[in-house]
Order: sequence, then structure tokens, then C-alpha cells
Amino acid sequence: MGSAERSAIFIALGSNLEHPIHGPPRRVLEAVLEELARGDVVIIRRISPWYRTAPVPASDQPWYVNGVAEVATDLTADALLMRLHEVEDAFGRVRTVPNAARLIDLDLVDFHGEIAAGGPGRATLPHPRMEGRAFVLRPLADLAPDWQHPRTGASIQALLAALPADQVIERL
Repeated sequence: MGSAERSAIFIALGSNLEHPIHGPPRRVLEAVLEELARGDVVIIRRISPWYRTAPVPASDQPWYVNGVAEVATDLTADALLMRLHEVEDAFGRVRTVPNAARLIDLDLVDFHGEIAAGGPGRATLPHPRMEGRAFVLRPLADLAPDWQHPRTGASIQALLAALPADQVIERL
């Protein structure tokens, strides 16, 4: 893994519901990034292209808009996860059943290549389901084409090649 990818922090973003204030999902994600960067605690370094993606697992809910942001912060992984949850709450995220439609979903995907088991209020690193999700891997590959999974060492290209064919993802 290149030194840039090893020292980076990546957050996956997704939305598939219109927000009463911010509008359609892409605008919601842009507003979320603005809110996340407010106060200079989290600095947005780069944002991947946005993608339109089918729900995983497949369902009749609306398609998502997804992307990945590279950020910088002096926060710990756990404190950054708490900040992500605060932003989700501020945008009206309500946690119901797993894989439900949502106004906003922010996931801490990778934090400097750290590996952590997680727990209540603690980050699980890397994100435990990222390697099976095109909506995370494709935009992450745009930002970090040499990225390797911290736990397995698998390259992002190998992870993308192993994805099921039914995960539809289209660049916006």
C-alpha cells in the first residue's frame, strides 16, 4: 500500500431519500460534507465522483447516491465515528431495520490502515462489510487506486473483481 493510502482516512457516504430541507440525495451528501467540515475539526481533502447504485441487498427501495471522501483530522477513530453519528443525527437519520432506506449513511471505512474490533461507541476498522460492496469500493478506487485492505492485504482491484455481478453502479 502506498504511503498516501496508509496515512489516509476514508468515509463512505450514501443517501437514497429526499431530505425535507436539502432536497435530493446528491445535494444531501454535499450538505453533509459541508456540515462535517464545519469548525475545521474534520478537513475534507478529496471527494470521489458520485455514483448511482442499486440497494444492497436488492430491494424495491430507491437507488442510492454514494461516494467516498478522504478526510484529515486530529480526532481518534472513535471520536470521528461519534462526529459522523452526530452529523447523521443532525440530518434526521433514524436507525430502524438493517439496510433500510435512509436520508444519510456515513461509514468510517479506513482510518490510517488501523485494525480495531469495535464495540459500543467504538469504531470497527476497517469497516466490516466494505469488501463486498461496490458502492464503497468503486469510489474508494477512484481516490486510492493502490489501496489495500488493512486486514487481508487484498488490493482494491482484486476486491472489485470479486464483487457479485448483481451490484449495479453507475457514475453520475
